[in-house]
Amino acid sequence: MPTISGKHISYWIDSTPTTNFPSLSKNLSVDVAIVGAGIAGITAARLLKRAGKTVAVIESRQISTGVSGHTTAKITSLHQLIYADLIKNHGEEKARIYAQSNQAALEFVAKTVAEEQIDCDFSRQNAYTFAETDDNLKDIEKEVEAALKLGLPATFVCETSLPFPVAGAVKFENQAQFHSRKYLLHLIKQIPGDGSYVFENTTVEKVEENNLCQVTTNKGIIQAQDVIVTTNIPITDEGLFFAKTYPKRSYIIGARIADEKAPIGMYIGSGEKYYSIRTTPHKGGLLLLVGGGGHKVGTVENTEDKYLDLENYARSRFGVDSIDYRWSTQDFVSFDQIPYIGKLTPLSKHTFVATGFSLWGMTKGTLSGIILADKILGIENPAADLYDATRATPFVQIEGIKQNLQVGTHWIGDRLKGLNKSLEDVAIGEGKVVTVDGDKVAAYRDETGKIHAVSAVCSHLGCVVAWNSGEKSWDCPCHGSRFSCIGEVLHGPTVKDLKKF
Repeated sequence: MPTISGKHISYWIDSTPTTNFPSLSKNLSVDVAIVGAGIAGITAARLLKRAGKTVAVIESRQISTGVSGHTTAKITSLHQLIYADLIKNHGEEKARIYAQSNQAALEFVAKTVAEEQIDCDFSRQNAYTFAETDDNLKDIEKEVEAALKLGLPATFVCETSLPFPVAGAVKFENQAQFHSRKYLLHLIKQIPGDGSYVFENTTVEKVEENNLCQVTTNKGIIQAQDVIVTTNIPITDEGLFFAKTYPKRSYIIGARIADEKAPIGMYIGSGEKYYSIRTTPHKGGLLLLVGGGGHKVGTVENTEDKYLDLENYARSRFGVDSIDYRWSTQDFVSFDQIPYIGKLTPLSKHTFVATGFSLWGMTKGTLSGIILADKILGIENPAADLYDATRATPFVQIEGIKQNLQVGTHWIGDRLKGLNKSLEDVAIGEGKVVTVDGDKVAAYRDETGKIHAVSAVCSHLGCVVAWNSGEKSWDCPCHGSRFSCIGEVLHGPTVKDLKKF
């Protein structure tokens, strides 16, 4: 296998200081408990505190090191190709609300950066979805027509600053990009004090709603009037969001590029295999970020191939010399293309969630924070009904049926994994599902030859995990829970580590 280039860490995390907020050390009460410190949770916390509420933000690891720290960090209402589909499937009025609310989220970030003079590499950029061949040109043309109908700043262009020709592109003017973690670290500093808190390295295990909501963590209990769960996919299973979405992984590399070779603007391709392209300031020069390789979690084992493909693309298309960074990320795709933002269940009065951002989390996460803060403050938000998290579930849609059938297939079929394999079959640096004394075991052999053995049965709903070679992790193909090579939770919906053998 060829060597993968680049430091295996997100550029956004590597270029910012580590945070040092305390863990929860005693039981306490606040007005609002917020589970998950990414862009949705932090945006809501800031708005609620400014409105006079006391808040507690609870993060299982460190602030903004989850999905918000692994993003492409584009802030835009251009979401590849979506508006023609929204008009067709949901009608023009709902599509217009989606368009306007995402534009409003972009302007909210711009206004926040300007008012607070946040040093976060914020810059206005045009955003493009491009087609390299005539095969996808019709879709581009339909998207331009739909976007214009909805009042978005769209035009059709045949020329871009990319170093290769395109058949056509939809261009949205005056969109933006930023350094997501610099932005969020600025906002989170405003939260602690006057009865409000930020807790890191504190894992929420359970959220219960009675007269007061109770958030049970591994370090103590927080009581609150209201709870917001913004953990990418809710760790609370009651709303069945793990079955209304599917988990998707994608990959990013960062490569130094000469200014004269760098494209201007933010780009995403169209069709089955597409790439995301943008630059960011880096050590007095520019870093080219190329993303792509998306797939359903747990369905690809040799994920190194995804990085190699991005590297080949960056070298062949942009002539870059060195790859400095590589990282991957995960998001949950909503079957009806619209996020779920609102009450956890129809019976919930004080527990709220946001999920299903479908790979456009910087804009939709901001939007979620605004809508959820408005709900708690009793402010009417014109977009709230569109995103209602308890709206009729799309199980009947073809995509929903297909994905949930796949889950059933994994649940049953993956039990045959590793039947004839033993620990001796696991090579150095490799992970395999094997059978030991009738148990399904996820076994990883480290560089010293030592075996780390954990249960291969996901602690969420009992699917069998799969090895992810690029990240050295165990990934669940059913609902997207991920675990380190020694079984520790990396990504929900589960909150429990894999059982160690």
